[in-house]
Amino acid sequence: MKRVAVLGAGITGVTTAYALVKRGVHVTLIERHRYAAMETSYANGGQLSASHAEVWNHKATILNALKWMARRDAPLLLHPWPSWHKLSWFAEFLAAMPAYERNTIATARMAIAAREHLFAWAQAENIDFDHRRAGILHVYRDKASFERAAGVSRLLAQGGLQRRAVTPQEMRAVEPALQGDFYGGYYTDSDSTGDIHKFTSGLADACVRLGVACRYGEEVTALAREHGKVRVSIGEDSSLFDAVVICAGTASRTMAASLGEHVNVYPVKGYSITVQLDDAASRAAAPSVSLLDDATKLVSSRLGEDRLRVAGTAEFNGVNHDIRADRIRPLLQWVEQCFPGVNTRKVVPWAGLRPMLPDMLPKVGPGKAPGVYYNTGHGHLGWTLAAATAEMVATMVDGA
Repeated sequence: MKRVAVLGAGITGVTTAYALVKRGVHVTLIERHRYAAMETSYANGGQLSASHAEVWNHKATILNALKWMARRDAPLLLHPWPSWHKLSWFAEFLAAMPAYERNTIATARMAIAAREHLFAWAQAENIDFDHRRAGILHVYRDKASFERAAGVSRLLAQGGLQRRAVTPQEMRAVEPALQGDFYGGYYTDSDSTGDIHKFTSGLADACVRLGVACRYGEEVTALAREHGKVRVSIGEDSSLFDAVVICAGTASRTMAASLGEHVNVYPVKGYSITVQLDDAASRAAAPSVSLLDDATKLVSSRLGEDRLRVAGTAEFNGVNHDIRADRIRPLLQWVEQCFPGVNTRKVVPWAGLRPMLPDMLPKVGPGKAPGVYYNTGHGHLGWTLAAATAEMVATMVDGA
């Protein structure tokens, strides 16, 4: 039986381990935390959003980054001090701009493919993850942004995704709780939401039942090719595997470098708040449909009856887990403005580092070293794409 090590137990690592063990592979899942899904897969925006498949390699992203550099609460915050990692990442980001349309279409196709696997796995393993199939509503506050969204919709349609334009009146029919002035929106009824931490934890438990050896609280210290296999070292202990799959998020860059490979993942920090809807008035005033507000770059998801998750922003500041009050404040203000009846006394803030590659596409498949595979760099779409990329890499490993 083929022996494979999966490095990292976030959403990509756990889905990869599951896809492999279902193929009869002997899997060891290695994670530095005591449990699965304790970093970027802990408290994200909750959206399973093929409608958010547009890659960022567009001149609008560059203009916004430059425009917002002086704002500490900016939706996209680019810290000006340079590092070689940041400079090399942005050079590759700019180089990928001609592939904007092609990569957006490819991402939409992956996102649609992922749904089938994720929903089937949740049903097969009886995982309750607060899944809500109410669609996602993108909202726009001015004509220019709404018209630009029409172009994005045409690209998404080429990838197989249909979303429809809605007037302000139709927007409120979709989500009656929404307050504010909007020019228009786009509604994708096939999108959905769910709690990434609940799903990943549940699937990790399923992996154990199926025979995956989970080594939690253990950090990989070295990787090396040896006699046609891959040696994985954890402190003084080491084991040989027929293959390894690197699903280590922002740590993937260092692991790849130890094997002589360049995988230019950058840690793009995002923030979220979880609002506890403890009273009936707040539950009634909170949205049931998931939203994406283009102006603020914030998303919201209703998780069960008593939680509202709001997430977003992008901060280029290296490996930094600090939860800053000036970055959390816009999320709170958005709730207070768009859903004024929601009580925000009890709010849990969080920050996570999205592992983002310059072309905004995940790296999925074999590396340069034989026996080494990658499933990493999903950026802001790890929750949306993971089930598809796990199936892709598992098929490659099993067939090798």
